[in-house]
Amino acid sequence: MTEVSPQEAQGLAAGAGGAFLLDVREAEEVAAGHAPGSVHVALATLVDNIASLPRDRRIVCICRSGARSGRAAQILAKQGFDAVNMSGGMNAWAAAGLDVEAADGTPGRVI
Repeated sequence: MTEVSPQEAQGLAAGAGGAFLLDVREAEEVAAGHAPGSVHVALATLVDNIASLPRDRRIVCICRSGARSGRAAQILAKQGFDAVNMSGGMNAWAAAGLDVEAADGTPGRVI
């Protein structure tokens, strides 16, 4: 499975038509703090929501540490998606000094 760093993920997602940031954590984790522009689909509901994901863009899967998102990337790759895992998850994203946004748009935190 291919992995990208948080900085690479942010770069891939920049601009129109960039990578699709898919946060597969639970709702309360995402509400507390997520990567700006990411879309939430919990890992437990991924298969049920697979038709809503773009097939024409790379999907960068994100979780807190990289484990759940690794599983998500594997599931998506088996279904023909161009999916990669963000190594280190939101913990690494925040540690890199990248923006973390709460559900209300204010600065968030990783839980």
